[in-house]
Amino acid sequence: MNDIENKIKALRAELEQHNYNYYVLSAPTISDREFDAKMQALQAIEEQYPEYADPTSPTQRVGSDLSREFAQAEHRYPMLSLGNTYSEGEVRDFYDRTARALGEPFEIVAELKYDGTSISLIYENGVLAQAITRGDGTRGDDVTANVRTIRSIPLKLLGDDYPARFEIRGEILLPWEEFERLNREREAQEEPLFANPRNAASGTLKQQNPAIVASRRLDCYLYYLLGESLPSDGHYANLEAARRWGFKIPDVIRLCSSLQDIFDYIAYWDKARKDLPVATDGIVLKVNSLRQQRFLGFTAKSPRWAIAYKFQAEQAVTRLLSVAYQVGRTGVVTPVANLEPVQLSGTTVKRASLHNADIIAGLDLHIGDNVFVEKGGEIIPKITGVDMDARTILMGEKVIFINRCPECGAALVRPDGEAAHYCPNEWGCPPQIKGRIEHFVTRRAMDINIGPETVEDLYNAGFVRNAADLYKLRAGDLLRMERWAEKSAANLMESLEASKQTPYERVLYALGIRYVGETVAKRLAYAFTSVEQLENADMAALLDVDEVGERIAQSVISYFADERNRELVNRLKTYGVRMSLDDSVLAERTDTLRGLTFVISGTFARHSRDEYKAMIERCGGKNTGSVSGATDYILAGENMGPAKREKAVKLGVKLINEDDFLKWIET
Repeated sequence: MNDIENKIKALRAELEQHNYNYYVLSAPTISDREFDAKMQALQAIEEQYPEYADPTSPTQRVGSDLSREFAQAEHRYPMLSLGNTYSEGEVRDFYDRTARALGEPFEIVAELKYDGTSISLIYENGVLAQAITRGDGTRGDDVTANVRTIRSIPLKLLGDDYPARFEIRGEILLPWEEFERLNREREAQEEPLFANPRNAASGTLKQQNPAIVASRRLDCYLYYLLGESLPSDGHYANLEAARRWGFKIPDVIRLCSSLQDIFDYIAYWDKARKDLPVATDGIVLKVNSLRQQRFLGFTAKSPRWAIAYKFQAEQAVTRLLSVAYQVGRTGVVTPVANLEPVQLSGTTVKRASLHNADIIAGLDLHIGDNVFVEKGGEIIPKITGVDMDARTILMGEKVIFINRCPECGAALVRPDGEAAHYCPNEWGCPPQIKGRIEHFVTRRAMDINIGPETVEDLYNAGFVRNAADLYKLRAGDLLRMERWAEKSAANLMESLEASKQTPYERVLYALGIRYVGETVAKRLAYAFTSVEQLENADMAALLDVDEVGERIAQSVISYFADERNRELVNRLKTYGVRMSLDDSVLAERTDTLRGLTFVISGTFARHSRDEYKAMIERCGGKNTGSVSGATDYILAGENMGPAKREKAVKLGVKLINEDDFLKWIET
């Protein structure tokens, strides 16, 4: 493996971890800006070296908020994400690029970017018919019952000049005042606090009980109309019409006829946004004319006619009181700064991440220092610097990274080439033991109906020391513990039994093998169709698997070389957990597309893009994200990107539509 491939795989792994932290754990560790910079770096390398393209790369993802507890509904129009910019120079580039592409006068609508959870509202004959979350961009959760409780969303429209059927999109928000009220209540009841209004809004919208949703006083700001018979070709005029129909359209939207108008809008709201009743994290710029929007079209992930400008993170100064150290499930030790409480981005900040030993050394921290803290929208606050002018000769003790695990006392290790320190005592360090069990039960792994608090209780009671111990639990064990009743105990027993049907590839992910995420687990499951095959795989066989490099291969070998891991796997197998690919999955595998490489582009009517990717893999084909000389076919849907089409023609790559593709693989 060469340096370029190593760099690409390292960036992908890092971004996937940040995606997991953000979407699953709701505990991001870097700012949006840092994430976007890494994503742009990966996109640039992938474009420069298309031979390393991969459909599972983070550059090909649209973040998903799908929930299995709700019915799913297809989006008639895909809900794509927006490209992010952070400087006036990048805004100028967008404006100039639009001007060159259109070759005619145009206007830009400037709007605030609200920091909530996206929603699509569908109205038929003036009545709310359906509300769908963004989901994966192609389909989302049907949350109509919950949305009907939000007072600012009209159930029936005013007037009579609206289209018979249309869609309006916006953001569901939890105002700052309500956010603080909820956290005061939760703190009084000793419940975990919401991290920020966005997470609170998203979590509220996914409640199964609409009465709870109604009690939390969500709000909704709308900002985009779609449909066949809209009142105007102008986006701005359509929003004005929607305001007459009873929708809450923000009154801060401005129609800009020049670049200077846009810059004036940015400058004003960069300061004035702090006085708004809801959270914002930027500005959205959209070409006003729908005709011009259609002409400009879309990339695979975002419209070419719109862009988001992200505000700089807010900064505050406070005092460093102490530094604590947390141990994760893989043994990574993370330093956390304890701070004097300070207001930042609408919330009270008491803790901030210090990431690793190198960051601490670079900051030259001392206890008692006045430190600069930043918090951009979603992220865990972080210390970005020390106010050296405020430091006195009576400075406190210098912060030096610990050399022993704060939980079990084992000497920490730092692998070559890594920034993190690890506790090697994986079988005797409580946070690692509990962390592996918590990972095992997550929805994307075994989907067992317990959370970290229950894992903690079961561990403290002596009932579980590894994931296999969960299957030894009996209802009587649970009833001897506090806060357990017959109903909750029966629910856990049912959940454990149901988890035995979890597909093999998710079981591999649930085992928590270091560096084996969901995508790699799936690759391994299809290459080694039973756990026995994987246990016996050597380095050469593992390196033959797509997405598996030396680091992952060595991690898999090391995992199964440990007798305790093999015993864990055997116990899980004894309890009935699936340790091989299901016969039906094996039966569906064919060689129809073996040796062929596909790129998927556009939107589809009969299946989602992910479903088509799965079909290609089941039939022996390979997915990539960009067109190159190695591409055999483009599976082309509606709104296929013009750049891909142009490149396909240039390289002689064949295009196939979804109907012909389905006939091909069916025969």
